[in-house]
Amino acid sequence: MIKISESASNKIKTLKIEESKPEEAFLRVQVKKGGCSGLSYKMEFDTTLSATDKTFEAFGQRIAVDDQSLLYLIGMELDYSGGLNGKGFVFNNPNATKNCGCGSSFNV
Repeated sequence: MIKISESASNKIKTLKIEESKPEEAFLRVQVKKGGCSGLSYKMEFDTTLSATDKTFEAFGQRIAVDDQSLLYLIGMELDYSGGLNGKGFVFNNPNATKNCGCGSSFNV
């Protein structure tokens, strides 16, 4: 299972409006090889689900994860921080054993 915080959900909704995405669009979260810690997160809006996608919904927003990426993301919470220390999506991933300073790269 992947959790979506209320602040992340609100930001997803705002971004969909700002980018003129259709109401049915969802956020696709993937794990790709690369980044300073070995693996990196990739996010983009999508409207097409594949047969192997798993979806998670909270506060009216939905994310989709492919089955390969899910292996690295089980138990993760997607959050959004807009504080003084920077703003952006935060991946609270219990599977990550090492994170880079920017928070977009990790290793397991």
